[in-house]
Amino acid sequence: MSQTRKVVMRNDAGQIWTEEQETPAPKQGQLLVEVHASMVSPGTELGGIKRRREKQGSGTSQRAFGYTNAGVVIGKEGNCDEFEIGDRVAGMGGGYALHATYACVPHNLCAKIPDTVKYEEAASIHLAATALHAVQRGRIRIGENVVIAGLGILGQFALQIAKTAGAYVVGLDRLPLRLGIAKNAGIDIAINVSETDPVPIAQEFTRGYGMDCGIIAFGGDATSAFQQIRAMLKTAPDTHKMGRIVIVGGASITHGFAAGLGNVDVISAARTGPGYHDEDYEHGADYPPVFVPWPTQRNLELALRLMAEGKISVEKVITDIVSIDEAAAACEKLIQDPNTALGVIFTMK
Repeated sequence: MSQTRKVVMRNDAGQIWTEEQETPAPKQGQLLVEVHASMVSPGTELGGIKRRREKQGSGTSQRAFGYTNAGVVIGKEGNCDEFEIGDRVAGMGGGYALHATYACVPHNLCAKIPDTVKYEEAASIHLAATALHAVQRGRIRIGENVVIAGLGILGQFALQIAKTAGAYVVGLDRLPLRLGIAKNAGIDIAINVSETDPVPIAQEFTRGYGMDCGIIAFGGDATSAFQQIRAMLKTAPDTHKMGRIVIVGGASITHGFAAGLGNVDVISAARTGPGYHDEDYEHGADYPPVFVPWPTQRNLELALRLMAEGKISVEKVITDIVSIDEAAAACEKLIQDPNTALGVIFTMK
């Protein structure tokens, strides 16, 4: 193991670079992972970069970033008995699963990678498990009609998982690249909302029944998308709307409730499920399965199983694979021209 590691950094001025640092030692309940690949989240990690640059920060506040990667266990500390040195693992967590050549990750935020899943695919684990949790929260069932607003990485995984659950899926976005990726992944209809009103299409698609569930998979002001999804939902004979809307992106929404919304369930899906940001859970404690059947680690394991079974195709979402030394340029591509890239992987070689 090298005494130093490469790690991708950013500061409050919106600058991104790769530097060398001392390789950390794992703490109690953590695995030391030699990282092979990590995935960038265009929204969570890079969404505020332009605003930071406009504010012209001092650049004095800086930190390593990244929250989803995959590699090999080369060390561990404390009771991590379910993992052995040499295990291939996917890890997650802000401040843990960094864009770095080595990372220390709590063992309950890791899962073993099936033999048929590549590191570049498993590196998406945090995003894939977040999408899985959103579909679980939406109680999506076979035969239901689902609309997903925002076809970034989260939205792409959510549509694939909803299809696996037996739903019929409509996707909404403004970027042709993302609409094309969704079509290639088997979405039933992909609609460019900057050109086409999706409401009448939804009525025709559902044969007049209306959508059962919607998922908002992007951050920022989502009021317009919320109103659009509401209009696409089922309408009861009393004229009230019915159905479910899941918010998984960091969205802000202004809308009236009660009669102004109808009998619509608005559901928040927080990250990867119970356990993430509970330090005791992350480092080894567990929740009683009878009360919490789907904590974070089990969602990670299921997401990887779905990849192994071909039910989540990460390859369809990946647009760029670059070395960690080229991280700044790859991030700049996502920031400046989001219609040219989506799933960006950093390799550590």
